[in-house]
Amino acid sequence: MTRPHIGDPFPDIALETPDGGSVKPSDFAGRKLVVFFYPKDATPGCTTENLDFSALHAQFEAADTALLGVSKDSAKKHQNFIAKNDLKAPLATDAEQNGLSDALGIWTEKQNYGRTYLGMVRTTYLIDSDGTIAQVWDKVKVKDHAAKVLEAAKAL
Repeated sequence: MTRPHIGDPFPDIALETPDGGSVKPSDFAGRKLVVFFYPKDATPGCTTENLDFSALHAQFEAADTALLGVSKDSAKKHQNFIAKNDLKAPLATDAEQNGLSDALGIWTEKQNYGRTYLGMVRTTYLIDSDGTIAQVWDKVKVKDHAAKVLEAAKAL
């Protein structure tokens, strides 16, 4: 599968929201959008990443940039994760097979301690107000990541 690149349209695939609704990238048309994909709710790195984006939520809003965190976790697990950590950045579930992370090529085979499994590659997309991919961060390291994304969103 060929992964989309900067300048390509971002796939418009619906995701489930924690309240049982749905959201898709085109719902943010006319605004910039940051979609950050992370492996799993309530793990140390993913919690830190979500807290960092949540801490900068108001600054992203001031930069006319919406946030959306995405993992394969269930809507109920997202609800618990949001409540426990008082998260401000909205979350969505990409649990469907052939979903958004599949279309982007970031739900892929991974290895850890000799075990092979399918998992989410921590990746962030900055999407321009017209739905075009403006920037991609692959294999994200959490430290200072949200702040770097905010700077890129302000510059866009």
